[in-house]
Amino acid sequence: MASSSSSSSSPYYLKGSPMNVRLNGVIGWLARHGLSLAGTAEMSVRGRKSGQMQRIPVNPHTCDGEQYLVSARGHSQWVRNMRVAGGGELRVGRRVRTFTAAELPDAEKLPVLRTYLEKWGWEVNQYFDGVTAKSSDEEIIACAGDHPVFRISVTG
Repeated sequence: MASSSSSSSSPYYLKGSPMNVRLNGVIGWLARHGLSLAGTAEMSVRGRKSGQMQRIPVNPHTCDGEQYLVSARGHSQWVRNMRVAGGGELRVGRRVRTFTAAELPDAEKLPVLRTYLEKWGWEVNQYFDGVTAKSSDEEIIACAGDHPVFRISVTG
């Protein structure tokens, strides 16, 4: 069972396996070259320490007409960078969209997490410690603190 940020002194984060890292590299390369798998994009966000743009494949998610980025693995480096940078870029091929980001409080995450799990559960359920789109509201709310969510506004 994964540790929860509510019962641990360090924030919840599940590091990707070597296979995940390789697969993410392929998915990012495909997005960078114009092939989006099920809506994936490559996100670039400025590193909080290095100042260099860091790239990672993401699953932009739309809920109630707004776009979001959800960190299935928890409080990852891209999340920490996003909190400092306040935005970044989404790329699929030559199409680059600049965005700003605002992190949601846990109390607002329920509809976003449920619809995210409905669409992307086949890929991310392993990171949600048994919580799925069919879980109760209470179960999804209980894991909300472990999965940062950012509302993004595309600016270009």
